[in-house]
Amino acid sequence: MNLKKISPIMETYSRFDVSMSFGKGCWLFDEKGNKYLDALSGIAVNTLGHCHPKLTAALSEQMKQLVHTSNLYKIPLQEKLAYKLTKISSLNYAFFCNSGLEANEAAIKIARKHGQKLGYSKPKIIVFEKSFHGRSIATISASANPLIKKGFEPLLDGFIRIPLNKIEKFNELSKSQQEISAVFLETIQGEGGINIPQEKYLLALREICTKNNWLLILDEVQCGIGRTGKWFAYQWENIKPDVVPLAKGLGSGIPIGAVLTNETSGKLMGPGSHGTTFGGNPFAMRAGIETLKIIEEENLMENAIARGKQILESLNNAFCKNKEIVEIRGCGLMIGIELKKPCKEIARIALEKGLLINVTESNVIRLLPPLIISKDEVEILTKRLIPVIKEFI
Repeated sequence: MNLKKISPIMETYSRFDVSMSFGKGCWLFDEKGNKYLDALSGIAVNTLGHCHPKLTAALSEQMKQLVHTSNLYKIPLQEKLAYKLTKISSLNYAFFCNSGLEANEAAIKIARKHGQKLGYSKPKIIVFEKSFHGRSIATISASANPLIKKGFEPLLDGFIRIPLNKIEKFNELSKSQQEISAVFLETIQGEGGINIPQEKYLLALREICTKNNWLLILDEVQCGIGRTGKWFAYQWENIKPDVVPLAKGLGSGIPIGAVLTNETSGKLMGPGSHGTTFGGNPFAMRAGIETLKIIEEENLMENAIARGKQILESLNNAFCKNKEIVEIRGCGLMIGIELKKPCKEIARIALEKGLLINVTESNVIRLLPPLIISKDEVEILTKRLIPVIKEFI
């Protein structure tokens, strides 16, 4: 009798029946020897692709020296990474954790602290439709998708949700709502379908937040660390937020998160107000330091701009007259293709063709290739993807 072996893994993901064995550059290889072009980067994580020689050498060296001590002691590599991040962001302080969820959780706590300092008994945070900030109780409360909230009620209150790009809503809220302490949004919405704020929208938010003494919190967990062609996506609008959560691409696959703040919001937190056991350990800090160094050495932000334009040009040429495509949008190597109908199946079809992508919001094909992707590899990507889309629609 053949009995199917039951996996001990809790089923919190619907997984494809494929297991990757090793990776090199922008390519992954499964246990059967099949080869895949990775156009997803572990969901914007593998900034430098797989097994970048400079990164693996540095992490091997660090593993032999020191991995973890705890935040009870000074960690010089934390100081080094914090100096670099504050310099490139024009902010003042950094707190290190393990993930985007933790970074966003810390940002919410900072917003609450700000509200308490202003004398508010129940501080409120403005959030957005189609937002995603994580899966803790606080971050699913801040997020928009009802599916990730189902079964976890009661959720955290204190969030006011509005649509993106509707600046008049802010003007209404500033006059009608009391005890608002912060505005919290992804600079570019990732899970919500690669939704990009209209030109000067973020600038308008900055002005309104400054006028009302609200913190402007820009979630750069997915769109930060060079993915759009600048260190941070907010730099395209030439503004400075008060708080910036980071993660994903900062460690090139090593778990890491960070919260960057300006002078005022950073001083809201003191000893005992927040903490982390693993966050900021020497190994993760080395990964962050080396990632930023390699991005600069190899001009990967410039590459993100060039390769992103190449992808968009190919897609627009292929689908400019196709009425089944709602919109193709992107910034650097963060690209979404919105279809008129649900297209979850496209990710499986692409997998069979040797291409790793995913679908978010049920009908948006999401592309997040490593920043190292070459011109020739982009040609392979589009030559595999375009026929898949045409056949599906």
